[in-house]
Amino acid sequence: MGQLINIKNKKASFDYFFIEKYTAGIILTGTEIKSIRFGKASLVDSYCHFINHELFVTGVHISEYKFGSFYNHDPKRTRKLLLNRKELNKLERNTKESGYAIIATRLFLNERGLAKLEIALAKGKREYDKREDIKQKDAKREIDREKRSGQ
Repeated sequence: MGQLINIKNKKASFDYFFIEKYTAGIILTGTEIKSIRFGKASLVDSYCHFINHELFVTGVHISEYKFGSFYNHDPKRTRKLLLNRKELNKLERNTKESGYAIIATRLFLNERGLAKLEIALAKGKREYDKREDIKQKDAKREIDREKRSGQ
């Protein structure tokens, strides 16, 4: 494959603690995969939920394919995720507990050209947890700045 597609949800790591990560297949139409190959997708505000013991992702925005004519897809449609039954049961059991959610963290194409969605079982951060993360990032940035100026 020519270019690597790796679309990340940067806001998710700021808002959630990731407990466990999974890689799921995603069912797409023809125009959706073509848009993803052009990098025209966004994971902001996307989340996963269960319907009849099957996992679906909502809020993934895949832009319409510009050469798609009347075959084009709905950019915000709900899409089914593919995981094995054992993983689905474990995720469904964990999300029934309060405070846990399933968040889409990364959309990528694997070596065979198939679209995969990395999802994470996550727990929401409180405001003071977010402030602590900002302090750590600022301290790391300051240390890196001192290293560069000292060389």
